[in-house]
Amino acid sequence: MNGRLEGRKVVVLLAEGFEDLEFWVTVMRLREEGADVTIAGPTTDAVRGKHGLEARADVSVDGVSADAVDAVVVPGGWAPDTLRRSAAVIDLVHAAHERGRIVGLICHGGLVGISAGIVKGSRATGSLGIKDDLVNAGAAWVDEPAFRDGNIVWGRVVEDIPDFCRELVAAIEDASR
Repeated sequence: MNGRLEGRKVVVLLAEGFEDLEFWVTVMRLREEGADVTIAGPTTDAVRGKHGLEARADVSVDGVSADAVDAVVVPGGWAPDTLRRSAAVIDLVHAAHERGRIVGLICHGGLVGISAGIVKGSRATGSLGIKDDLVNAGAAWVDEPAFRDGNIVWGRVVEDIPDFCRELVAAIEDASR
């Protein structure tokens, strides 16, 4: 039996201090649906999540092209603050958004969206800790677990991972039709 995302290519971004569950549950859920998931980061060295789980990027983010993916996902934690400092990450997220690819942002992942210049004019959610950042970047704050606004899928916090994953899977499936 094929999953709903069979043949879809998804890049999940990774850096030190990632939110363990937002990263691993999302990766597992996408793979469960048959997506070809590639983990990309500023380094391919092993990194640890906020709660101690280890992960390793398959590839360096500077080798990923927005033209070769259906979606880019940015889990939260402390990692987005590192990721947003990478020109390759910002270029990838911006280019993916401009090409109409799905961009998934959960919790602090919205910081990368801000730096990529893709949140202005959109409804947005995430950790309450980045509410002011999102509003100052021109987004309209919405306190909801998860939703889609254009080609951005937003998720609020760890407790909202199931809702985020449902929205993300549906958005990737719909965009590929």
